Amino acid sequence: MSFQVHLIDGTYELFRHFFAVPSRKTEAGAEVGALRGVLSSVISLLEQGATHLAVATDQVIPSFRNDLWAGYKDGSEVDPEIAEQFAPLEEGLRALGVEVWPMVEFEADDALAAGAALMSADPRVKEVLICTPDKDLAQCVGGKVFQWDRRKNLLFDSEGVRDKYGVLPESIPDYLALVGDSADGFPGLKGWGQKSSATVLDRYGSLELIPDDSEEWDVTVRSSRVLAATLTAHREEAMLFKKLATVRLDAPVAKSVEDLEWQRPAPNFEEFCISNRMEPLVLRTQKLVTDRA
Repeated sequence: MSFQVHLIDGTYELFRHFFAVPSRKTEAGAEVGALRGVLSSVISLLEQGATHLAVATDQVIPSFRNDLWAGYKDGSEVDPEIAEQFAPLEEGLRALGVEVWPMVEFEADDALAAGAALMSADPRVKEVLICTPDKDLAQCVGGKVFQWDRRKNLLFDSEGVRDKYGVLPESIPDYLALVGDSADGFPGLKGWGQKSSATVLDRYGSLELIPDDSEEWDVTVRSSRVLAATLTAHREEAMLFKKLATVRLDAPVAKSVEDLEWQRPAPNFEEFCISNRMEPLVLRTQKLVTDRA
């Protein structure tokens, strides 16, 4: 017996649904539109046949990376109506019977990476699908691990990552270190764009292996002398950005794939749905349980 494992970026899903679905409020006035959207999306996966899944969230948006770089994202600009839905989302997912990995010291990306490494090592697992378009997670792709952009229905293997970014998955942290990541709050190096970064890293693989002197480069890149001088002068800063962009594999996640097998909702799921104005989800899960019996 072999099966797929779905690892879902709950933070991305919450933001996506917040901006994509109509507002919906409880009788007490709490915004639950995105919450409802994410739970419905997870149920859709189960309806499509998913059996083993987990959702990672940024329970606290600041992480250990904020201690490394002052400008790293800290959640201060997050809409309060998004922020207030994190805790109910985690509660709702647990009530649905889904494994939840709420991160505090680490980020959701780290949980997804750690989970992918653990689950792909299990011989019973056929594929691990990391469900997010986040470019940071592209570094995890390879072997049994794929990245799935569910919204666009695009599935990326190693060559797919290379086609999209110009580098193989293992070079993604180096690539982000050079071009920067505005979503995470670090700027990269001046002058290093997507094309130049991809060209140089496709040849050398990592920052550490790029020669200081452009005369030693055996790839043709526009303004190579300026780029090499910039990298030489700011190599320490670039290595810090690479560290920020590198996902951690020691985030606290489940101990085994058995923890991810979906069985049925918890007894409080119906009450949760009623109090948050999402009663149709109860009927969908009841049908799921019946169909899988």
